[in-house]
Amino acid sequence: MAAAGSVKHIHAGVLDIAYHETGPADGPPAILLHGFPYDIHACLPAAEILAGQGVRCLVPYLRGYGPTRFLDAATPRSGEQAALGADLLAFLDALGIARAVVAGYDWGGRAACVVAVLWPERVRGLVSGGSGYNIHDVARSGRPVAAESESRLWYQYYFHTERGRAGLTENRAGIVELLWRQWSPHWDFDAATLARTVAAFDNPDFVEVVIHSYRVRYGVVPGDPAYAEIEARLAPQPKIGVPTIVLEGSDGGVFPPKSDDGDAARFSGPYRYRRLPRIGHNVPQEAPEAFAQAVRELL
Repeated sequence: MAAAGSVKHIHAGVLDIAYHETGPADGPPAILLHGFPYDIHACLPAAEILAGQGVRCLVPYLRGYGPTRFLDAATPRSGEQAALGADLLAFLDALGIARAVVAGYDWGGRAACVVAVLWPERVRGLVSGGSGYNIHDVARSGRPVAAESESRLWYQYYFHTERGRAGLTENRAGIVELLWRQWSPHWDFDAATLARTVAAFDNPDFVEVVIHSYRVRYGVVPGDPAYAEIEARLAPQPKIGVPTIVLEGSDGGVFPPKSDDGDAARFSGPYRYRRLPRIGHNVPQEAPEAFAQAVRELL
């Protein structure tokens, strides 16, 4: 999709963040956040819908993706949840945005949940796609789950190995295509859509950030000490109190939805849960109208 707007850069925390902006500059702000293995193109269709409704939409490339770069070569290339949340908070600060709706899924949903739970005064509303309460319980990460569920996490265990690091370096397009097809069985993407997103993984820090992300969440490697205080605040799994809408695809291939909404108890504020038929893991790109509608309702 060819989107209106422009790609800009801003120094925010430890990053030079590249982001797409569309919609009126004086409109209510919404931050749309992509996951792994996707990029900002997953969120641009919803951003354009919202821009047409008067919303200022900002869609940043996460650390390790696209033109986003670390400012200092010595900064650890961490992919932990605290780093993603800190990046989002720094992005809001750098742009002078006091409060915004934050909407994301996968890694982007994790960043949004971290800011919503630790800095709720900055969040007007939260849209969480795929996983509702998207904060890792690192202390319990070593506990096994059902065999079928374990099999869906093959890529995470693969990335725990040096063979996995080499595979992600040499065969990222093949890995991404396989994951997209496993996670979104009804999403009929074409080769051009895949190639456009895979280009965002040419970032020199992509492999290191991804490998760290999937190792640190299981305690295989340590986190960046700079984020230890944030991780300590997340460890008790605090409830999210901001107004929230959870969008879950009925056919998500990572963790298919259960018969009911299992995360409701983790939210203490106004909360709505919606299941989207025939939608997989990549909620904003597969269902941009539903994603945009949820954001609009929270503004």
